[in-house]
Amino acid sequence: MVLSTIAFTGMNGLLKFLTDYSGPQLVFFRSMGSLFFTFGFLVRSGIPILGTNRKLLITRGVFGSISMLLFFIAVHYMPIGSAVALRYIAPIFAAVFAILILKENVHPLQWFFFGLSFLGVLVLKGFDDSIPLIGLILVLLASVFSGLVYVVIRKIGTTEHPVVIVNYFMCIATIVGGVLCIFDWKTPSSLDVLLLLSLGIFGFFGQLFMTKAFQMGETSVIAPIKYVEVVFAIIIGVGFLGETYTLWSFVGIAIIIAGLLLNLLFKQWLTKRS
Repeated sequence: MVLSTIAFTGMNGLLKFLTDYSGPQLVFFRSMGSLFFTFGFLVRSGIPILGTNRKLLITRGVFGSISMLLFFIAVHYMPIGSAVALRYIAPIFAAVFAILILKENVHPLQWFFFGLSFLGVLVLKGFDDSIPLIGLILVLLASVFSGLVYVVIRKIGTTEHPVVIVNYFMCIATIVGGVLCIFDWKTPSSLDVLLLLSLGIFGFFGQLFMTKAFQMGETSVIAPIKYVEVVFAIIIGVGFLGETYTLWSFVGIAIIIAGLLLNLLFKQWLTKRS
């Protein structure tokens, strides 16, 4: 999981470094960089690329592409550490959609933890002048669509290979980013082409290491390490990108993560109890 957070931090750092390019163009290159690995894995392993639940796979790809696009645009407007922290509230929206669509139950105490995380969002927006309203709206919308992605993946269940799901996502994101970036295309230099494609490489290995981590260890132990990504993102932002954070920035981020961690630990406790 630590390797996963490092890989995702590399991707997030590049995202902020490459903000001279539009969100759609970043989505296009990030997806293209991952397709090389996903297609290669499926072909080499003899796994059917099209899968079986094609409607759900396409739906997951569309929701994921919208979420990625909105987040990549949001990064243009705010420090990368704040953007990453705000993106982590996606499980709250996932819980709401799970109630409405999957008819799942959420313990009342979990709503308190979700409310705590939203308090952190309010602290960030209310006291951190580096987060404009448009950036906040974009990253919150990205989290909403991420929540929908979680629900669709639950619907797909174990009927599809994980790489098939990711491959659909990358294919659709490549199409969406490729079409949209035509209207705001900036020809990258040779070095920037490598950096842009590296978004996909970092993203792929971040996902791979995270999956392996959950396969090897208990969720209650592994999942909290994921939030170290926020710390790494802040270090990259301050140390290499010249970003600044206020005391209230750290307070808001800490409250967001605290609410999510408490919810995670409480869910694990409920699972063991049942």
